[in-house]
Amino acid sequence: MLSIDELQQLAVTALEELKGSEITVMDVSEMTDVTSRMVIASGTSSRHVRSLAENVVLEAKRANNPPLGHEGEESGDWVLVDLGEIVVHVMMPETRDYYNLEKFWEEFQREEF
Repeated sequence: MLSIDELQQLAVTALEELKGSEITVMDVSEMTDVTSRMVIASGTSSRHVRSLAENVVLEAKRANNPPLGHEGEESGDWVLVDLGEIVVHVMMPETRDYYNLEKFWEEFQREEF
């Protein structure tokens, strides 16, 4: 089982490998028991969003840390990958702007890549 820092690095690297943009990591452990960190990234098209999320899933499985679940692949506007301690959100820029998760969670520690 990967540590939370290793899992975060895995997710960020998987997104960077396929040119995910505006990758942000937020520590939300003080606000919710559901997850400790959120990784948010943007893709350039629905296909790109799906590919980014699928790469996170693939790399997590390769590291023997399969996701608890993933959803949103049908639309490709927003795909969520649940890695337990980390939830990865991959979105189209318009969807990301609309839901503005960074603003919602802004009081928490954030890292940008």
